[in-house]
Amino acid sequence: MGLAGILLGLGLIVFLSYRGWSVLLLAPVGALIAALLSGQPLLASWTQIFMVSAASFIGQFFPLFLLGALFGKLMEASGSVGAIAEFMTRKLGAERAILAVVLAGALVTYGGVSLFVALFVLAPMAEALFRAADTPRRLMAPAIALGTFTFTMMALPGTPAIQNAIPMPFFGTTPFAAPGLGILASAIMLAFGLWWLGRAEAAARLRGEGFTNETVPAGERLADPGLRERAVITLEFDPVEIGRGHPSSGRPTILLAALPLLLVIVVNLSMSFLVIPRLDFGFLAEDQWGGVSVSAVSGVWSVAMALIVAIVATVAINWRRLPFLRDTLDSGASASVLPIFSVASLVGFGAVVAALPAFGLVRDWVLSIGGGPLVSLAVATNILAALTGSASGGLTIALDALGGTYLARAQELGIDPALLHRVAVMSAGTLDSLPHSGAVVTLLSVCGVTARESYRDIVMVAIVGALLALLVVLLLGSLVGSF
Repeated sequence: MGLAGILLGLGLIVFLSYRGWSVLLLAPVGALIAALLSGQPLLASWTQIFMVSAASFIGQFFPLFLLGALFGKLMEASGSVGAIAEFMTRKLGAERAILAVVLAGALVTYGGVSLFVALFVLAPMAEALFRAADTPRRLMAPAIALGTFTFTMMALPGTPAIQNAIPMPFFGTTPFAAPGLGILASAIMLAFGLWWLGRAEAAARLRGEGFTNETVPAGERLADPGLRERAVITLEFDPVEIGRGHPSSGRPTILLAALPLLLVIVVNLSMSFLVIPRLDFGFLAEDQWGGVSVSAVSGVWSVAMALIVAIVATVAINWRRLPFLRDTLDSGASASVLPIFSVASLVGFGAVVAALPAFGLVRDWVLSIGGGPLVSLAVATNILAALTGSASGGLTIALDALGGTYLARAQELGIDPALLHRVAVMSAGTLDSLPHSGAVVTLLSVCGVTARESYRDIVMVAIVGALLALLVVLLLGSLVGSF
């Protein structure tokens, strides 16, 4: 009955969240169902396991959700994201519409702009480009997905994406874990995705297929009442807040627009390898400060400091373009709350499941998968990300339940924790793009296309390409280790 309770609780979350129910409600209900069928005390499971685990996740990562949402909103409201998109369009031209969209998406997301903000700003730019080039509209969504969902989220070293931050407290790593493998994986995903989209565009032109008219009226693209609940699990930004504030009518120059993105990368790198390693943080071992090592917090601190510097720079550069600064900041702050509570609720569900006696069967099965801890970690994270439709949710559930076990096994075998970090993040970013994913649903909505039109190409660039890169990382990591 215990294993049946786990499956029933998880099935309830997957089934109803896909239909727009809030995970804030579904996660505790699913956890209580699992606890009930396992004969565990319900109230204690809810308050002492579910809530404690959810609160711990919020305590660790709320600074990154908050700062990321603030930075994204400021970049959008100041016109900086639009300026970058316009620059890419102007330099590459309509004849390279797909490449322009991919590179623009990669630049802003690697620079720290939240994914939803990037989707919202990139979609109109992509629409204008694709219309001018007479490239099929259905390729807009996969082009944006390639630039935002894939290598800049899970492979490029130093990416400030929340998925890249989640393994750091578990493995004591930095955002730049396994940089050589990350760069190689990024190149594979980018090259494969561009090859596939180029092939699809060429085939469409041979058939005489052009841009075509809109299939979904622009005003209805975000009208799905269940979209918000699905999106906040994966996008770290509440869609309701995108319309608040007063976007600037003017735009900064490309140099000023890109400067905050550059600062995110430079400060993150400096904090990770120059500043924090040279300072004495011995006081963290005291109970007053949580009794932790600096390695458990340095990664989060590095990303947080990089985003703070970038926020200050964005405000200073665009002061005259942000006359309603308070409204913009309020909107960004509010946009961070629902996403982190949604992901934290999934974490709470995972903690309750991990505490059940029947979970031992699941753990033994996962750890018995051939190929060692790297392959086992990849399989477990892929499965959980696929089921939840959330890279961050699936990754955190996997690491909360088995992170310590994987780290211990890796240390026994001499495997660098940085390799565990990169494998975990890449595994979370593959099967999270199934049809019930909030990110996929949102992307299709803002692009005005249906799953029938665009999902096959999204699968190729966001899942197949990512799986190929993951296989290469697993093979090289097993043979030569981390680099």
